[in-house]
Amino acid sequence: MSAPRISFEFFPPKSLEASFRLWDTVRMLAPLRPDFVSVTYGAGGTTRALTHEAVTTIGREFGLNVAAHLTCVDASRTETLEIARAYAAAGVREIVALRGDPPKGQGRFTAREDGFASSVELVAALKEAGDFTIRVGAYPEPHPEAAEGCADIQWLKRKFEAGADSAITQFFFEAETFLRFRDAADKAGIDASRIVPGIVPIENWAGIRRFALATGASVPGWMDEAFDKAARDGREALLATALCTELCDTLLGEGVPALHFYTLNRAVLTRDVCHALGVTPVVALQNVA
Repeated sequence: MSAPRISFEFFPPKSLEASFRLWDTVRMLAPLRPDFVSVTYGAGGTTRALTHEAVTTIGREFGLNVAAHLTCVDASRTETLEIARAYAAAGVREIVALRGDPPKGQGRFTAREDGFASSVELVAALKEAGDFTIRVGAYPEPHPEAAEGCADIQWLKRKFEAGADSAITQFFFEAETFLRFRDAADKAGIDASRIVPGIVPIENWAGIRRFALATGASVPGWMDEAFDKAARDGREALLATALCTELCDTLLGEGVPALHFYTLNRAVLTRDVCHALGVTPVVALQNVA
């Protein structure tokens, strides 16, 4: 089996220490030559300037294809498209278009009267505004705000119809979760090869578990037991590497062509899993951000 296509997600740093960690992470993973890397947008658009700085720096210093996250939150249509045009002027031609999480303290997303009401509207506007490669989100398990079980498939289809080029899923813990979603998407007339599974290497089980429950991802009971035992034996990293590698290998064996890793700005576990999958460094990069 040939090595898979890979991509990585980073988030913009909010402190000097976090900045060093981000650049160390990018420096370690860049030699694996991902198809692209993405940089997130904070809830409520709180990291807008930091995201722009991280996107442009990664592209300039490391020569990577960078996709900038862009959301509908707390901005007018005009402001949002101005941000997209600023990215294009800086040579960034890839956008991860998302509705976005509501600002802290707000329970649900509420669109501004002069803003985009959904990711579908954002995708359509970006498609019309410029020559962007547009990636969107997908949910292999029901989104917490989904009205019904099939709503996520219907929304994903609308995003592709609006002009999306590919979709990246929320993370999951068992391969069957993604494969069932892929089959349902295919049945709905969506080109399933354009759906990329989102993979989270588990650096900290307690933290990932909390995030999973908050986003609607189911947590298998056997994983609680496995990490409890691993913690007693001091083998959490070994277990995390083995589980992530097995998950990815199963997906690849089912014909999945690409994997997107949520790195959480930590490189070692992601790098080790990629190496186990046959993705090895192409060249050591020397640039320092």
